[in-house]
Amino acid sequence: MTHAAEIRTWTDVQNRKIEASLVRVDGDSIVLKLKDGREVPLPISRLSEADKKHVAEAKIIDGGSSPKTPEADKPADALNFGDPWPERIKFTEDPEINTVEEDADKKRFIYESANYRYVCDVRLAKSVVKGFAVMFEATHLFCRTMPLGVNGGKGKDGKHQILLFEKFDDYVKAGGPPSSAGVFMGGRGVVMVPLGSLGVKQVGSGYMLDRDKSSKTLPHELTHQLTPDVYYQKGPLGWFSEGIAEYVAVTPYRAGSYAVRGNQKDIFDYATGYGSKDMGGRALGTKIDLPPLKSFMLQSYAEFLDQPQLSYGCGLLITTYFLHMDGEGDGKRIKAFLKALHEGMDGEKALDLLLDGRTFKQLEEDLTKAWSRKGVDFKFAK
Repeated sequence: MTHAAEIRTWTDVQNRKIEASLVRVDGDSIVLKLKDGREVPLPISRLSEADKKHVAEAKIIDGGSSPKTPEADKPADALNFGDPWPERIKFTEDPEINTVEEDADKKRFIYESANYRYVCDVRLAKSVVKGFAVMFEATHLFCRTMPLGVNGGKGKDGKHQILLFEKFDDYVKAGGPPSSAGVFMGGRGVVMVPLGSLGVKQVGSGYMLDRDKSSKTLPHELTHQLTPDVYYQKGPLGWFSEGIAEYVAVTPYRAGSYAVRGNQKDIFDYATGYGSKDMGGRALGTKIDLPPLKSFMLQSYAEFLDQPQLSYGCGLLITTYFLHMDGEGDGKRIKAFLKALHEGMDGEKALDLLLDGRTFKQLEEDLTKAWSRKGVDFKFAK
């Protein structure tokens, strides 16, 4: 359920105040838009009584409870393509964790934060869930704040489903790839994660969180979960659908904060080598041979996966080019491309908006010139 942007003062139970407009009501949370354009989730239970009443009245005026995927129902012109590019994403809330169900016999334990529902097969202390929920909520905020219309996700009652597994074997039995730290299951709209990937480990009869444990896999898979279906068609499929997930995953993250400004060194290190501080990378080197750009951008997903290091690394570099290096460096063309996808344009046809009068040969030259200034030499086949 979306609302008109009326800026007002919001007060929480600790009498802290912020100036923001109500964007929508998502189940038992609201999403507020701050003056700087960022959207932040806030549990209704944390609001003052007066603000709870305001939200209740807004729900009545708007016609009841929100749909399961409220953002996906927005028309394209109501999306965030006009917002500024974020310099830093900071999730500063102390995430409120609700215990929905704890059934030891069924090995079913369900916890919720503002935007996620975590279904686990072992009992976890709220402090542990709160510890890893910060990363989930910060990634959600990052994806929703980028002015790219990343408004997808099959939320259940407004929550995105996360399935957590104590044992890695159970994760694999449920369909998780044996070599993975987590996976987005597109058909079901869920992300599956073994607890070890979150840094959750058993200590005695309980579990504790290693806060220094980090994984690029999880932000990548969470981005997939939030990516709208129209970005998974031929045209954006592969180079962009994986490129934007890589972009989020490679952006430096620590303790609820993504350092977006200046992330291009991390992108360069990850694509060409083994990543900043040897955190892993695609190791493509600085001289990269690719097929013609048009065929690379229009290849099937199976073909994309034939050479995963090359495809993922170049998807990241090509996506970064369109976001920050193409034209005036304002992402104007890729925003037009993505907006057209939201409006129903065929994915292959929408590539014309990326070309913007150029031939693919000219686009290859522009991309090659831009990345050569950063130390990457592309060579496209004839």
